[in-house]
Amino acid sequence: MSDLKISALPDEKPVRLTIDLPAPVHRDLLAYAEAMNALYQQSVTPQKLIAPMIEKFILSDRAFLRWRQKRSGASPSSPV
Repeated sequence: MSDLKISALPDEKPVRLTIDLPAPVHRDLLAYAEAMNALYQQSVTPQKLIAPMIEKFILSDRAFLRWRQKRSGASPSSPV
């Protein structure tokens, strides 16, 4: 297996959200955490993966980044 898209988790103060996930998504999160634990010798829980995955998704959505840049005049990689 090559490198995973998520390799390091930032240590930031979290904002608590409660979400419902479909069972297949939860199984995939469990498997991804297991892969990270095996590949990187990190103790990662599925809960800790959600924020970096969402962040990667948002930063890869070019239409959203263009919309955000147009709306705020900010650079595409800067947070709102």
